[in-house]
Amino acid sequence: MDMEKNAASRSRRAKALEADAGVEPKKVSRNPKRTHAAILAAATDEFMAHGFGGARIDAIAAKAKTNKRMLYHYFGDKEALYLAVLEASYTSIRNAEKTLDLTHRDPEEGIRELALFTWHYFLKHPEFLSLLVTENMHQARYLKRSDTIAAMHSHFIAELSEVLRLGQVKGLFREGIDPLSVYLTIAALGFFYLSNRHTLSTIFERDLSAAAAIKAWGEHIVSVTLASIKL
Repeated sequence: MDMEKNAASRSRRAKALEADAGVEPKKVSRNPKRTHAAILAAATDEFMAHGFGGARIDAIAAKAKTNKRMLYHYFGDKEALYLAVLEASYTSIRNAEKTLDLTHRDPEEGIRELALFTWHYFLKHPEFLSLLVTENMHQARYLKRSDTIAAMHSHFIAELSEVLRLGQVKGLFREGIDPLSVYLTIAALGFFYLSNRHTLSTIFERDLSAAAAIKAWGEHIVSVTLASIKL
């Protein structure tokens, strides 16, 4: 009995010394995939709320219910984690766009679906817009390090180019349309509205967050985009 008490006492003292030294207790992940996803989700929330500079690794680890040691094991450091969040965010929207299957639709309908999809995605994923603002403040410093971003976007532009080509063949769209300009039109109209809706609502005394206003602006994006490319 005395031996058991002594062993328990030594264990408590060891834990106390570790705590005093700032050493975190080791935790063994029983589900590495789930832990990885939890860290990524927690990091997305933290970077969205505080930007890169204000985000804290301690807060991310706590929200993911893990420790810094495990976080560094999976992602390396804060910069690598931030880049992983960026890549995951872009991968999410590009993968979602693939479900539209734009090249097998009528060209006009394809552009309409892309415009409305982008608008609704922005509405449902404010974290994506927040991350874009943060990374642009850094002049894409971290995004430039990615080995995957360029490939996923070249595929998207290639698909949009095919939609525009089919529209030209059918006599619906003008020739020589830059697919990037089409996407920038769609994204810019949605991004500006959502990024500035609170100030604009105050200035013009109109609730731009109201459901009717949100729906009307989506249709406006479609109209402007199609008007810019049709014959």
